[in-house]
Amino acid sequence: MNAYLYTPTGLDEPERLRALARYDILDTPRERDFDDIAELASEICAAPIAIVNFVTADRQFFKAEVGLGIRETPLDKSFCGHAILLEDFMLVPDATKDVRFNGNPLVTRENGLRFYAGALLKTEDGQSIGTICVLDTVPRTLTKKQIESLRRLARQVMAQLEMRRLLRAKRDLNDELEIRVAELTTERDRSAMMGREIDHRVMNSLQFISTLLAMQSRAATISEVSAQLDAAAQRVATAACVHRHFYIDETIQTICALKYSLRLAADLQSMIGPAKISVDGAPTPIATTLVMPLGLIMNELVTNASKHGGTKISLCITAEGSGVRFTVADDGPGLPDGFDPSARKGLGMTVVNALLQQTNGTMNFETSSKGTIFSIRIG
Repeated sequence: MNAYLYTPTGLDEPERLRALARYDILDTPRERDFDDIAELASEICAAPIAIVNFVTADRQFFKAEVGLGIRETPLDKSFCGHAILLEDFMLVPDATKDVRFNGNPLVTRENGLRFYAGALLKTEDGQSIGTICVLDTVPRTLTKKQIESLRRLARQVMAQLEMRRLLRAKRDLNDELEIRVAELTTERDRSAMMGREIDHRVMNSLQFISTLLAMQSRAATISEVSAQLDAAAQRVATAACVHRHFYIDETIQTICALKYSLRLAADLQSMIGPAKISVDGAPTPIATTLVMPLGLIMNELVTNASKHGGTKISLCITAEGSGVRFTVADDGPGLPDGFDPSARKGLGMTVVNALLQQTNGTMNFETSSKGTIFSIRIG
């Protein structure tokens, strides 16, 4: 047996093909770096044919070649398909005398191939993905120096592949980092904007609360202090509810008035006692600038309905133009004859009228012995 012919070993073909795919080399154009290696192999070995070759599952792709003029051949006619089964190098001095190749059409044809020598292209984890090989149409052999030179050229091919793979990975990583940095920058800007928006709205809330407490203080007498403090506490709690439910929503430009009202009504339910609150309507968007007025007006009307004997209180939200209309209906005994909301001196209606003026809102009502309906439009 020739000293350079090694015993075949088994291959993990799926793993080998995954290793080949890592380099993204198949079906790429010719390149000077690989052409130079093939030309050096041809000159060093004095061979008319030299190939930098990658072996797939069913073909061999020639990244560079000298003396052939083609870029691939089927694997069933391949010398290199046998070479990758070996550990390091395959030398075939005369293919007509080798049982693996003496029936190969590339050998049996006129002026067919006789000589083959190939050094394996192996990955760092030992996967054979191709060869750098030389071929001739006459039987011959190589010197030990020529064989070692082919091995060195094989290492140069792998060095090129690894360098390109690492550069590609670096580019991909840089692209990914740029995308991530852009995402983080956007998120930072959004967070900063949200922070400013929250600060602004908290300041507005505090101003509302300050105004409510001042109005409550002016309206109170000594005998009413306890009741007025309870009412003040409820109004402050309502302002807190407004913010808690507002910041659940994802957008800071508009929120769903119906969804918001459902959340707020759940909290109001626990504040007004036995009266039952129901909410209905359409999913109407409302500007966030109207959130505080809507919540406070709703609180005053629901609280008044409960105080005046309503056991069932219904809220209905609908869109109207660029604003929103909501009604508060109760089943109480009705309001006294001549009731005028705009002329009322009580704190509740004073708050409602001030908020309506602030939002260019309007209010109408109907009352009878079967109950009262307040209809508010804001925005």
